[in-house]
Amino acid sequence: MPKSVSNRHDDLHHLLERLNLGGMATAFAELALKAAKEGLSHEAYLYALAEQEMALRSQRRVERLLHQSWLPREKTFRTLNLECFPPALRLQIERLKSGAFLEQAINIVAVGKPGVGKSHVLAAVGYELVQRGQAVLWTSTASLVQRLLAAKRDLRLPQELRKLDRFACVILDDIGYLQQERDEMEVLFTFLAERYENRSIAITTNLVFSEWERIFKHPMTTMAALDRVVHHSVILDMMGLESYRARAAQHQQHTEEGGETSEQPDAARMIASTGRSS
Repeated sequence: MPKSVSNRHDDLHHLLERLNLGGMATAFAELALKAAKEGLSHEAYLYALAEQEMALRSQRRVERLLHQSWLPREKTFRTLNLECFPPALRLQIERLKSGAFLEQAINIVAVGKPGVGKSHVLAAVGYELVQRGQAVLWTSTASLVQRLLAAKRDLRLPQELRKLDRFACVILDDIGYLQQERDEMEVLFTFLAERYENRSIAITTNLVFSEWERIFKHPMTTMAALDRVVHHSVILDMMGLESYRARAAQHQQHTEEGGETSEQPDAARMIASTGRSS
């Protein structure tokens, strides 16, 4: 390559980098050769460069959102056997993948006994949302409550709620496992009220709604909290499902005792592909 051409190449690369056009900086030389070979117009060449830049930025955004989400990386739809769920439930879950529910701040509540896949399903939905460029936060309810309590003690609860408002969806895992102190109930209720009709919440719980008074203590507070959560929501009713961890363990025990060793039952196949879920 002649020196002048080489210098121009290097100068253009540095210029694009300084303009924060890393995708273009990486691809412009290769795409220029392709454009010359295929006789592309200047406009077509520029369009190809812009596409490269957009693809890189989208990839970086997804990586950043995934890092900030605290989602459990192993709990995705790739590791979840949806065939183990009843058809109606499976259809509900499939519809959530698009993220359309975020546009109307619709909530998701996955209700079921421990071990039926509630956390895995919502984590998988969260992962799909991130892939679509949406900001998601995964947290245990207990951790979120402690975060809000600390902010309240420091007289910065409104600021903390505004930080959480940046997330299109906050996934609260295990809402039924709080210590049930009054201060905890109050900050949790405040959080739910702030999100109501503004931002989506996704919740896993092993408590049916009639048992939520264990969390909020007072009947009126419980009713108000449920109204804000359920008013615009998708309810994933998993109460009738059996823990696939327990079924897999039973299958293993049966196999070791010389029982049937042919095809694994649905739950055993599911745990074989997913590992631990709740």
